[in-house]
Amino acid sequence: MTPDQQTAIEAAVLRRLLKHLDERKDVQNIDLMNLAGFCRNCLAKWTVSAAAEQGVEIDYDAAREKIYGMPYSEWKEKYQQEATAEQLAAFNATQENKA
Repeated sequence: MTPDQQTAIEAAVLRRLLKHLDERKDVQNIDLMNLAGFCRNCLAKWTVSAAAEQGVEIDYDAAREKIYGMPYSEWKEKYQQEATAEQLAAFNATQENKA
């Protein structure tokens, strides 16, 4: 596999992940954090970081819009639900384990 093929495959995988997340708006960021240790906001931060490594400046809000498929404020208003006590407890437990 050539480096260009590897890059194309990785780009296709990211597009597939974003499409999957877009189709699963019922999956909340706290669910992702509790199960996988990352969320949509993490993907946006990683986008900003990867761009900076390439000498490209991407605004965090623009990166979030790319990840969410819309402005974050709009996604939050339409789809974000209040975290349950169980979700928060699980999240706090994972944070304590990191310390």
